[in-house]
Amino acid sequence: MSDFKPGLEDVVIGYSSVCFLDGIEGRLLYRGYDIAYLAEKTSFEDVVYLLLNGVLPSAEESETFRAEMAAQRTLPKSIIDLIRLIPIDTHPMDALRTAISFLGTTEEPVLNTSPDRIQRVIRGISASATIVAALNRVRQGLEIVEPRQDLSHAGNFLYMMTGKEPSSEHTKLMDVALILHADHESNASTFAARVTASTLSDYYSAIVTGIGTLKGPLHGGANEAVMHSLLEIQTIDNVIPYVDEKLEKKEKIMGFGHRVYKTYDPRGLILKKLSAQIGDQLGERKWFDMSVKMEEYVRDRKGLYCNVDFYSASVYYLMGLPIEMFTPIFFVSRVAGYTAHILEQWENNRIFRPRLEYNGPIHSTEITSK
Repeated sequence: MSDFKPGLEDVVIGYSSVCFLDGIEGRLLYRGYDIAYLAEKTSFEDVVYLLLNGVLPSAEESETFRAEMAAQRTLPKSIIDLIRLIPIDTHPMDALRTAISFLGTTEEPVLNTSPDRIQRVIRGISASATIVAALNRVRQGLEIVEPRQDLSHAGNFLYMMTGKEPSSEHTKLMDVALILHADHESNASTFAARVTASTLSDYYSAIVTGIGTLKGPLHGGANEAVMHSLLEIQTIDNVIPYVDEKLEKKEKIMGFGHRVYKTYDPRGLILKKLSAQIGDQLGERKWFDMSVKMEEYVRDRKGLYCNVDFYSASVYYLMGLPIEMFTPIFFVSRVAGYTAHILEQWENNRIFRPRLEYNGPIHSTEITSK
């Protein structure tokens, strides 16, 4: 074997019409639509429809699909009981993995042969938000908030998380954040979900695979680490000393650099505007100003651009969302991308079976006789 690339960097593993990513030009398209256009002109529900069906919905289709997603929000009592049984000190992603796996046992398996699979996977996308919100409430010792069907997916999610109907401004912020995180080509967790799907396992098994991969701090957990860094820094005057110390110790500065992007992550540009917007709305620009100074200094020192996790951290924090729930919130969005890729994998399936280059010893097993 030859042309070994650690981490499969830039290795093409298949064809896809779901997502286009240009790391040199800093472009991200879902089904051919630029992420900036989708963030400004559509809703998360419309983006889910786009990812699953390949086209944006008409006004009538959009309304019908919103109702279909809303109708799938309620959880059976058995899952609520399970969520209450999970110890509150369990890592939220472990609790999420358990709850989603249990959700899969409450329904007939969704397989590659299921004729209605596109309609049925809506349940997984919609119910995921309810599960994450319920886990959040239980962790805080609060009553679980039942979903409402009259709110958008983003608005209802914030309502279930906080127990209060969100403002239109916060609803829009969450809607855009969900759109931005919905898919990102063959990232680690999406690839993992596709590998599971390639064995012709069921839909929920593939989703659970994605959750386990997303949990890692080098993937979905990075936005939590960014906010912890900002809280550690505390003031704008501490930004440069903090970065210098990290660089001197050769430690990773979370929220910077990306395996694919060699320029500004287009999602980061949008989230930067959102961070400034919510900071102005709340009269609390501290975290945004610190972030900007950190971004500029790291770019000057290391030539690194910030990624999607960097500004999403302050956006979520200023909306009052707990830091330990940032990665589960990431999943509430990315489950849409997982779903589109699982369905695509099944369309023209071939099981993934890569190779490893052996570099261990080879012992002699020759048997000699006297």
